[in-house]
Amino acid sequence: MYENDNVIYEVKSKKNPGTKKYVVIGVIAFLLLIVVSNSVFTLREGESALVQRFGRIEAVYMRDVSDAVRMQMAERPDVALRLGTGLKFKIPFIDNVIKYPSKLILYDSPPREVLTLDRHRLYFDNTAQWRIDNPLLFYEAYNNIDGAKERIDDVLYSEMRIAVGRLNSYVLISDRETSGQMLIDMAEAVSANFVQQGISVVDIRIKRTDLPSETYASIYNRMNTERQRVAAENRSEGDRDLLRIRSETDRRVISITSEAERRAEEIRGEGDSEAARIYNEAYGRDPEFFEFYNLLETYRQTVGSRSTLVVPLDSPFSKYLLGMEMLPDDVVTILPIDVDDDTGDED
Repeated sequence: MYENDNVIYEVKSKKNPGTKKYVVIGVIAFLLLIVVSNSVFTLREGESALVQRFGRIEAVYMRDVSDAVRMQMAERPDVALRLGTGLKFKIPFIDNVIKYPSKLILYDSPPREVLTLDRHRLYFDNTAQWRIDNPLLFYEAYNNIDGAKERIDDVLYSEMRIAVGRLNSYVLISDRETSGQMLIDMAEAVSANFVQQGISVVDIRIKRTDLPSETYASIYNRMNTERQRVAAENRSEGDRDLLRIRSETDRRVISITSEAERRAEEIRGEGDSEAARIYNEAYGRDPEFFEFYNLLETYRQTVGSRSTLVVPLDSPFSKYLLGMEMLPDDVVTILPIDVDDDTGDED
């Protein structure tokens, strides 16, 4: 409505009746979206979460738990333990979700000076890998990862001073097996301090070991002396093992040889016995042939190259040798007999 030259004009605008409806629907949809988005959260692989309601922890969400964590949570019946990853629900605008990584966390400690058993100063630069096993205990003890790192640093340095103080400097530098076992024992000792705080220290490694310049010569001489001692021990053990192996080998050779000879005699005796049995059996079947065979064997064993034999003419020995059989009254003849070794023919 407007006034012009004392004439009042009234203007009426036409509005779309559906516009207001669409605006209301859009506002409602936006509010529903906000409510739904605040009613769910996603728990990914490698994460754990706490649901906090009015400042109090109501539930713990984890992918899986160990037996130790399950026992710890059994002591807190007021807090629900829920397993698995994916989409989770909570009360919108009331519940607060606190997430922690459940994967290994790398902690890199600054270089620290420690004293060895032989009073040498060494600088160790270490790294540690740790994880949050129980997010509820971790939240109650530290609330954040930075606070846990400071506590791990204090405990790690304390355990390092104790462990290094038990060993000589040259052992730490040259003996990898001893230093590796020291790190394993350190990880177990450090982890034991954090069991009730929901933390486990998995591994500790030494990145670098530095020596003060004034201790280089002393430590090198100790290392050289220790290596020579170890080499002498190894040579001594090698010589002792050599003598033991040789003695054992000789004993086994004698034992095997004796057993073989005994077995050979047994087999030889069995063979002779079997041969005698066969001879006797053959002799029983044809005594004349057996006697002839024995006579031929006697010729073979007694008649050699250019042999001289003195035999009676009526002896059975001369029957086949001379090709005739004499009467007992015949004279004894001495015959030189030449036998060719290669052909066996008589001259």
